[in-house]
Amino acid sequence: MNIKYNWQPEEIKTIYEQPFINLLLKAQLTHREFHNPLELQPARLQSIKTGACPEDCKYCPQSSYNKAPIEKEALYPTEKTLEIAKEAKKNGATRFCMGLAWRKITDGKQFDTVLETVKQIDKLGLEVCLTAGMLTKEQAIRLKEAGLVSYNHNLDTSKEFYPNIITTRTYQDRLDTIEHVRNSGVTVCCGGILGLGESIDDRISLLAQLASFNPHPESVPVNILAKYENMPLNHVEKVSHIDIVRFIATARILMPKAIIRLSAGRIEMSDEQQAMCFFAGVNSVFTASDKLFITENPNMDNDSILLNKLGMKFTKNRLIKGGSIDDF
Repeated sequence: MNIKYNWQPEEIKTIYEQPFINLLLKAQLTHREFHNPLELQPARLQSIKTGACPEDCKYCPQSSYNKAPIEKEALYPTEKTLEIAKEAKKNGATRFCMGLAWRKITDGKQFDTVLETVKQIDKLGLEVCLTAGMLTKEQAIRLKEAGLVSYNHNLDTSKEFYPNIITTRTYQDRLDTIEHVRNSGVTVCCGGILGLGESIDDRISLLAQLASFNPHPESVPVNILAKYENMPLNHVEKVSHIDIVRFIATARILMPKAIIRLSAGRIEMSDEQQAMCFFAGVNSVFTASDKLFITENPNMDNDSILLNKLGMKFTKNRLIKGGSIDDF
């Protein structure tokens, strides 16, 4: 199939709103054309600096604006993170993602520690991913030279709905960071969050923005809002599973080569709901840990049991090397 980078919102809406069964079939056929439908990549996500973030993201317990009762932690030394990465690899993870509750990367001692951590984990043969807020092109290049494979910087939601969720940085700030990552040769990990109170048109607008990147993001995490004590969005109605699957299936059709990662919120899904996500085009999950940053997450044993029921398996290979997605 021809891959497009100029999807228009009205085209996407037609895809998104077609009969559910037809949408799933189209997504599965697209998925099979570019990926092995019987394999998932296991990834590990680890917070290595937690809490006290100066951003006001309404969905995030780590924001200093919010009142969530979380335990703050300073930046982990390289040795501590490396031991966690070794454990993750032993448990089957092929991708190791690190999160830091920073507004932006600042040159200095802490960034030097992060660079050394990336370098050491890269030596383990894992795909190394980092999310640490905004960065410059020069910082992205330094991360690339240290061995970083991917940088995560989610758009979260549509440009139109974004000011309702975050005011301490602009949508353009996010786009600029993604451009710096792309220009450095590091692959882009960029997705969004469902269940923030957004409309269907907001979801379509987010998909249109993601699918307009050329090339598309190599990695597209799909998060579902995780409710946490004392958070400002706890009153928002829970997103339906059918809507989650519609979003995933549409994303698969628009960005056929991307690794679509089922991220936050998976702990609340039944086996059947997860299976539907896999059918719609998900080919990676975060596992091998009971926590996803600070929210609950299924562990590797439960995931292995589920995949065995489905006749699926975890891939033992990295999917992204050298700035591109490998063929299965």
